[in-house]
Amino acid sequence: MKFNNNFITSTGAFLMFLLFFSCGKEEKTTQANNLSSKDDIKDLAQFVDPMIGTAKMGHTYPGATVPFGSVQLSPDTDTIPYAVDGKYNPDVYKYCAGYQYDDSTIVGFSHTHFSGTGHSDLGDFLIMPTTGELKLNPGTETNPDSGYRSRFSHEKETAEAGYYKVLLEDYNIEAEMTASTRVGMHRYTFADKEEAHVILDLMSGIYNYDDKNVWTFVRVENDTLITGFRQTNGWARTRKVFFAMSFDKPIKNYGRARYDKQPYNGFWRKFDQDENFPEIAGEKIRMYFDFDMEAEEKLQIKLAISPVSSEGALNNMKAEIPHWDFDKVKNDAREQWNKELNKVVVDAENDAEMTNFYTAMYHSFLGPTEYMDVDGKYRGIDMNIHQAENFVNYTSFSLWDTYRALHPLFNILQPERNSNMVEAMLAHYDQSVHKMLPVWSHYANENWCMIGYHSASVISDAIVKGNTGFDEERALEAMVQTAKTGYYDGLEYYMEKGYVPEDKNGASVSKTLEYAYDDWAIAQAAKKLGNQEVFEEFSKRSENYKNVYDSASGFMRPKLDNGEFKKEFDALDTHGQGFIEGNAWNYSLYVPHQPAEMIEMMGGKQQFSQHLDSLFSMELPDKYFENTEDISREGIIGNYVHGNEPSHHVAYLYNWTDTPWKSQDKIRMILKDQYQTGADGLGGNDDFGQMSAWYIFSSFGFYPVAPGSTEYALGSPAINRATINLDNGNTFTVIANNQSAENVFVSKVELNGEVLKEPFIDHTDIMDGGELKFYMSSEPNKEIYRENK
Repeated sequence: MKFNNNFITSTGAFLMFLLFFSCGKEEKTTQANNLSSKDDIKDLAQFVDPMIGTAKMGHTYPGATVPFGSVQLSPDTDTIPYAVDGKYNPDVYKYCAGYQYDDSTIVGFSHTHFSGTGHSDLGDFLIMPTTGELKLNPGTETNPDSGYRSRFSHEKETAEAGYYKVLLEDYNIEAEMTASTRVGMHRYTFADKEEAHVILDLMSGIYNYDDKNVWTFVRVENDTLITGFRQTNGWARTRKVFFAMSFDKPIKNYGRARYDKQPYNGFWRKFDQDENFPEIAGEKIRMYFDFDMEAEEKLQIKLAISPVSSEGALNNMKAEIPHWDFDKVKNDAREQWNKELNKVVVDAENDAEMTNFYTAMYHSFLGPTEYMDVDGKYRGIDMNIHQAENFVNYTSFSLWDTYRALHPLFNILQPERNSNMVEAMLAHYDQSVHKMLPVWSHYANENWCMIGYHSASVISDAIVKGNTGFDEERALEAMVQTAKTGYYDGLEYYMEKGYVPEDKNGASVSKTLEYAYDDWAIAQAAKKLGNQEVFEEFSKRSENYKNVYDSASGFMRPKLDNGEFKKEFDALDTHGQGFIEGNAWNYSLYVPHQPAEMIEMMGGKQQFSQHLDSLFSMELPDKYFENTEDISREGIIGNYVHGNEPSHHVAYLYNWTDTPWKSQDKIRMILKDQYQTGADGLGGNDDFGQMSAWYIFSSFGFYPVAPGSTEYALGSPAINRATINLDNGNTFTVIANNQSAENVFVSKVELNGEVLKEPFIDHTDIMDGGELKFYMSSEPNKEIYRENK
């Protein structure tokens, strides 16, 4: 093989080679392999279908990952650019997860992906095996032969929890993927005897554009080991990811193509760096590695990532997958999924409902993702390297979505992880020059996406529910400081006037409403901790929603700096009306912390109940949301927008009227309409598990309308039985007696044998263990709860 002689004799590289291949099996980090050996662990992973949500706007990926894993090894099906001729390209929105079910080609397999988000980044370190003529351009879907991409069909594609397989038809290569927490493992079977190429595309990315890559560095350490990093400027503007990549077969030949033109290259110009040169750097790099393959021979690759260094990536690889047993890694990944899925054992009507439920659990446990090396080191938001002491650091906090149901679900099913996530938020706060908790953060970057300061909701919910392995007083201080950062998104006006003026700061009504809720959450944490001063201050702030309510129209409405309501107003429109990703019909109901007061303000229980009836039955014409990416027809029922989060609590608001039975058929309608099997089974972006967490709670028959409260509102369970196996050793069982697609109404509810007199249960009811029993009927009990008082 034609390697540079000076490099091959490098003592340092040779020692690294020996160290890597002599390593023993080291202790795994966090919960990676802490599997239960109980005989009663069921193979619930059989019901997981990662293909659900990969079509239309579900924005999920079908590839291999483990619960909360750092690596998401998944196929990317196109290279749509973020911008064309300097303008945003709306087609890119379909590719937030890198994969669209309707596509006919695969570009390659990259190692980092978001699940279900409405904006994107990542797609790091794309690998593509090829044969025949070497091509270093990805080509296009309309002309795949012009590049290295390949055609594929769903008939020869398999997606399971922790495993993905597809036939790359143009090359007759069977591609298989699996993963551990920080390592993706590939296995490629070549049908024919021929020279093969493995493309490592360091330019490829999701939401890509010409100058997104800031810098790339690659070292060919020896004939099987490659290391390096890439730095990008995208949604996260300063994102650096390191890698170590190992082959189980020596490289025959390798090279690079560089697509950027640097005005200055120093004295590196004295080398021919295009072929068999072991140190490569530049903004736009693609590498290739050649192998002689026999017919039916397999080539395996491991690629580990690190937020810290290539040495950290190599150590991650040694610790998590120190061998070349692909099937063992695949089986370990499935065992990890089964351990997490067995936290809830359900009995549903049919296999389709089992698939919907366990796929929702799967999607709920994809993130936030672990963000540190096996030794606990991670890159902080200050770009320095930190050591996680006594906690697991996490990243990718899609908080505008996930505070509503996902983190409350974690307080039941993943309490230790949720506590660690709060620790990660507090570390973010400590490292932030703004002294703010995360808004929407990933990979050591705050990207400031969406509105509110919903870390406060997540932290308050944990404090109020007693799930604290963190410093509660420090957490309260961080929440208060965040809520008083005046230069953040209209907060200075909100603190001064009690609302955000639309002529000073857009989406003003949404911001006022969400700030008011977050303030209430802070007040609840302060109350639990005995801080009366903070409790009173933020309780007062939490009533600011009243300042944007227009009694004349009956809706929340944008108010101007002079105190007057904005004159031009259409309650159906999602554009220019003071709301973000919603209209006044939906957002005016966003007072989750004071629903009784809101109902009284809006005309009382009877009028409010009729108002909700209208929301679900009226029609919302396309013209009112056609320019809003995150709202699509599939996610709408009447004028109720389930495909976007601000309405997720709305169906449960009937519980604060005299018609709680009206919530029951609405909830079941949403479950049936918005969650189905098949690639297009999700009614909107899964939003890092929020849509799925709504499904899980609603299937149980209860929902956290206001995180920060210990109260859950009751609905209509969609399973026959659910056994929730709590980490504290207790078991909480939900039984829906006589439940079916027709029997969606609740005639009576019992908690531990006692008939409930109101449509609510408490968090302690769940955590103490016991039984919640619903008696179901095809006809509503219009006196339910009232008749028991």
